[in-house]
Amino acid sequence: MRTCGIVSDLCYLHHITDDGHPENRRRLEAIYQKLEDTPAASRLLSIPSRPAERSEILRVHTPEYWERLAATAGRERTVLTPDTWTSPDSFEAACRASGGFFQAISAVMDGTVDNAFALVRPPGHHAEKSRALGFCLFNHVALGARFAADHYGVRKILLVDWDVHHGNGTQHTFEADDSVFFFSSHQFPHFPGTGPFTDVGRGKGEGFTMNLALPKGYGDAEYVALYERVLPAVAEEYGPDLILVSAGFDTHRLDKLGGMRMTEEGFSGLTRCLMEVADRCCGGRLVLVLEGGYHLETLPLCVDRVLQELTETTTTRIDEWLETADRKRIDYALTRCQHVHRPFWKNLRAA
Repeated sequence: MRTCGIVSDLCYLHHITDDGHPENRRRLEAIYQKLEDTPAASRLLSIPSRPAERSEILRVHTPEYWERLAATAGRERTVLTPDTWTSPDSFEAACRASGGFFQAISAVMDGTVDNAFALVRPPGHHAEKSRALGFCLFNHVALGARFAADHYGVRKILLVDWDVHHGNGTQHTFEADDSVFFFSSHQFPHFPGTGPFTDVGRGKGEGFTMNLALPKGYGDAEYVALYERVLPAVAEEYGPDLILVSAGFDTHRLDKLGGMRMTEEGFSGLTRCLMEVADRCCGGRLVLVLEGGYHLETLPLCVDRVLQELTETTTTRIDEWLETADRKRIDYALTRCQHVHRPFWKNLRAA
């Protein structure tokens, strides 16, 4: 059994969007309610949030962008993009979301918990250094990577994004940086239109961006099989000191913002795969932050499956899925990934 740290804060509910908006407070209300009766409850440790400081936010975002968001505090509504806006307390919620993720990273790095999940909002992986996008204000996972490097001297970070949408802001932050390996599986073409297989990074970061740009229709077995075929091989060669995860749940078959066919069980499999990679490469150090997931009935069930796996309340057998994966779908993605990345990662030649 393992101990999982949980970041939750009622402040995150104070980022107000319309009830008809997919990214609304009911997402976290449903998750927080489920935390009260999860089978993993006895192995969860609450981690208090804190606001990220200006200097910490500026490790990724520009001063001008910080000031623009800070100026929204107390204002009824500021429209940043047609689907991304702020309410009076959104700036505080976004700062505490990033700061809460920092706290989760600290708890894992200090050995207080075995792993952690920051259950925060607004989400972050679409936020660019100088603009909001796709419901996101600050890019928590990118900021977390910088925090881990600054405060703990982490030299290599594997950053995994399993949201149905490509983490454009995260990729752009690190595409010229070899201290972060960015791995994303996402529906393509789909919002925001970025992340083809051929995006591999640039400069000294060339080869350290890997995109699995998947057509719609991939389910549990296909996702788990692809992760199992690609991530362990690359991670072993890269040698990360820490794994951070942008954990979106909009690949669920009932989520209207995506076109994938995953179920709750599939997230158990993805979590188990990442735990095994973390155990082999970095002493189990694994920290997740909530991104998307907009079907209110299934979202808390998906999160609960992840928590049960993180605490080893359940231990999913990955091999049972590998036998049922659609071979054509696997070959489509694996062939393209290997073609693009074999020049950079010799382990992929045998994957």
